[in-house]
Amino acid sequence: MAQANWLDLGPLEEFQKTEITEAAIGRTKIAISWRSGTFGVVSGTCNHAGGPLGKGRLDGDYVVCPWHNWKFHRCTGAGEPGFEDDRVPAYELRVEKGRLLVRTDNPTARHKKPHPPHPLARRIERRPGVTRVAGISTTNMDEANPRYSTSDFLLGVALDHAREALGCETKLIRLSALKFRNCEGYYSKSANACTWPCSITQMDAADELTEVYEALVHWADVVLVSTPIRWGVASALYFKMAERLNCIQNQITIRDNVLIRRKVAAFLITGGQDNVQGVAGEMLCFFSELGFHFPQFPYIAHSRGWSAEDMERNVEHVMNSGELREGARQLAARAVELSKNLLATAPMVEHTPRGGRKAFRLEIERE
Repeated sequence: MAQANWLDLGPLEEFQKTEITEAAIGRTKIAISWRSGTFGVVSGTCNHAGGPLGKGRLDGDYVVCPWHNWKFHRCTGAGEPGFEDDRVPAYELRVEKGRLLVRTDNPTARHKKPHPPHPLARRIERRPGVTRVAGISTTNMDEANPRYSTSDFLLGVALDHAREALGCETKLIRLSALKFRNCEGYYSKSANACTWPCSITQMDAADELTEVYEALVHWADVVLVSTPIRWGVASALYFKMAERLNCIQNQITIRDNVLIRRKVAAFLITGGQDNVQGVAGEMLCFFSELGFHFPQFPYIAHSRGWSAEDMERNVEHVMNSGELREGARQLAARAVELSKNLLATAPMVEHTPRGGRKAFRLEIERE
């Protein structure tokens, strides 16, 4: 019989200072827990996305992964009730002369319970048909008592033109009608903790940002985004959405996986305050990092400026302006034309050169 291999982890008191400690067996991370006078040792790598269990916390006798809150029994490695088949390796341990030892040669087997992929994780394939235009209104309002919105109105004009004059299929998404959670900062824990689909989307079936993800990644050829100007920037709902869209850009950063291919974005910006170019600049920068293309003159805008705090006249001006309506129509036309050209002639780009971009490994050439 082969002799057991035991590794001395160190003095007991070092592992009794906190409920959970991360350690290593060679290159293998382990999570050492201490509760109610007993120790437990399990793998330090979560089954879900590889999160560091040894940097998590205890919930009763379960180690909680700090990335996405998956739980595993601190002694057996079994998943929480209802998910027992999701198991991480567990290790034998013993106490000897005031030191904690772990057996390294016979951990239990890791078992990942089969989980069907999220519908958004399917292969990206454009189905045949006419150009599809998604409009995203980021104006916040009480849906039960709606008000007139200048940016929302011009977005409607653009979508109507795309459908009626350009023969496109259109879809309007109002963020104010969706119930979705704020970004919870998984990226700030680790780049790999920000997943596609979004970690929140995977964990919370009631989160409704799936409609935006589906439109941007799978359905639309053209995306028209409208926003009011609030205190010199885009709406709060726009930024709430943008933070959650980081998971799309992060796929490029960590996996060189380009989800947005041969798609066009354009913008409609209105407000009682100024800073149109600042708002447009941020939106252009952000959507370019997602992978979108832009038509010539990629946004239209209207503002009364700092000195004209007369919202009633501002609304009346937009409602009665034939020029702004025509501007919205022509913005849609430019975006649709570019989309058709891209789909007809542009190669499908699935990867992007890394040099000068985020999170790439810089290769140094030496003679």
